[in-house]
Amino acid sequence: MSSSSSAPALLEAVAKYLREEVLAEVRGSTAFNVRVSASALDLVARELVLRLDNENGEHARLRALLGNDGTLDDLRELLCDRIASGELTEESAPLRRHLWATVTAQLAVDQPSYSAYIRAVSLAAQSP
Repeated sequence: MSSSSSAPALLEAVAKYLREEVLAEVRGSTAFNVRVSASALDLVARELVLRLDNENGEHARLRALLGNDGTLDDLRELLCDRIASGELTEESAPLRRHLWATVTAQLAVDQPSYSAYIRAVSLAAQSP
């Protein structure tokens, strides 16, 4: 196992320990803090697993949408400039697709159990 793949596994193991062992032994605000800590570890594990793919996907979409190359940060800034200038608007289907893909990719990290995210992923899987 590489060090990059072991980090998420370690985080998941600690989160599981907190939920299954520690939480049973504590009450009140300590129990709340244990749940929050376990959730934070879960989020960091998902971030480690998904971040590179999410950023690569966003970078490719922005290059296609904007017809430019550059760093991800540069292209994000260019996107903001084009939206602010009115060059890209909510009527732009490619812009809407890019924003939707970017938001759903981030939700996979931040809130994968969010009902609207689950519904969106399910609908996307059913689309041809």
